[in-house]
Amino acid sequence: MNAVRTGITPIAWLIAPSALLFALFFFLPMGLMAMISLLTGNPVVQPNVDFTTKYYRRILDDSYYFEVIWTTIRIGLLTTLSALLIGYPLAHWMARIRGRTAYAMLMMAVLTPMLTGIVVRTFAWMALLSDKGAINQALIGLGLISKPLPLMYNEFSIVLGLTHIYVPYMVLTLVGVIGRIDERLEHAAQNLGASPLRAFLEVTLPLSLPGILAGSLLVFALAISAYVTPILMGGFQIMTLPMLIYQQISSSFNVGFAAALGMVLLSISLVLVIAYNRILGLVSGQRDLQ
Repeated sequence: MNAVRTGITPIAWLIAPSALLFALFFFLPMGLMAMISLLTGNPVVQPNVDFTTKYYRRILDDSYYFEVIWTTIRIGLLTTLSALLIGYPLAHWMARIRGRTAYAMLMMAVLTPMLTGIVVRTFAWMALLSDKGAINQALIGLGLISKPLPLMYNEFSIVLGLTHIYVPYMVLTLVGVIGRIDERLEHAAQNLGASPLRAFLEVTLPLSLPGILAGSLLVFALAISAYVTPILMGGFQIMTLPMLIYQQISSSFNVGFAAALGMVLLSISLVLVIAYNRILGLVSGQRDLQ
């Protein structure tokens, strides 16, 4: 009766707590960051604060920041592609495997790395890839190389470390989608004369495209916002947006410019989400999907 008198449905009461948390922990911080990026100072400490676009003009006027943005995007794209090439076959295998025990073991193998901290996994890769690491020392000991290979402090090492960290996210996203695809569709295509490869390319792959898009979006968003792995395996020789944001705050405490860089990073993610919805709408035949 109370719900009828106030005009608020029970569904609204159920949604209200999650909506409140979402507003407090997403919209409010993002709004504060956007406001700080457009102010000349901190309004809490400085009484005379005006609106300005100098931080965004600084980004537009200096090609260095465009290079950092492109490096961040390039590392995200390479990480996403690597995770997809590794994760799709594994996810397809898990979705089509018959035995529950084998499926459980594969799922455990995918989830176990996620139980280890990112810092620990990154240091493990550093122990393998450094000049005195296991790989270079083994190759030198076998006489295959005379000096260590440059496996660290470059984009290769960063992409390798990020791929190892984010492959499970790709696999978990794809397993559910591929598992819902009826195997009889592939069998029907093969009965009509298609080879197993053609049946996969023309039946399974198109039907799993929503999962590919969702997994790629998730991995890309995580990769471009990663900080620990790029700074440890790149050693400040490869600069990304999260590293630049940290540098602006820790060295010069330029919060306004750091906030502007953060808004650029957020804008890239939002553009990807909008593009994902559009592509998914075209794939599913719902062009008005938002």
